[in-house]
Amino acid sequence: MKLKSFHWTRRTVVYALIGLAVLLALAVIWRSNGGVLSAHYNVTTTDGRIAYLQALGWEADPVTETAQEIVIPRVFSGVFSDYNALQKQQGFDLSRFRGKQVSRCSYEVLNYPGQKEYIRANLLIYNHEVIGGDICSIYAENGFMHGFSLPEQEL
Repeated sequence: MKLKSFHWTRRTVVYALIGLAVLLALAVIWRSNGGVLSAHYNVTTTDGRIAYLQALGWEADPVTETAQEIVIPRVFSGVFSDYNALQKQQGFDLSRFRGKQVSRCSYEVLNYPGQKEYIRANLLIYNHEVIGGDICSIYAENGFMHGFSLPEQEL
């Protein structure tokens, strides 16, 4: 019985490193946003945005859609710095969009545990891609905001 040996050439090492880098990049993209890639959804349409939220586990009412054009501040301070920290926790970073006009599409969330009203899902969209967003309560007394994933204490 003959055993074949494998010889690592410079070319083999380069191809292996490139392949590993591609796999790593895909894993990072997939992990950010809970494994949901906005590229898989046409977020330029209401149906596409609703499907995106459904993939994240949220049932949103398309009839309650509100859309608004907003400008990401050029300088982050105070509340917006905190908001971008929240975005970074879920794999987004709004600092790349400083000074840019983006769309914010909001929907009433119908399946938030323990609360059936006053919950909104907000998607920030730039060039047909979700660049951030949140789930929040608009009820003044018990307001909250978190990323697209439900915090563990709510599960």
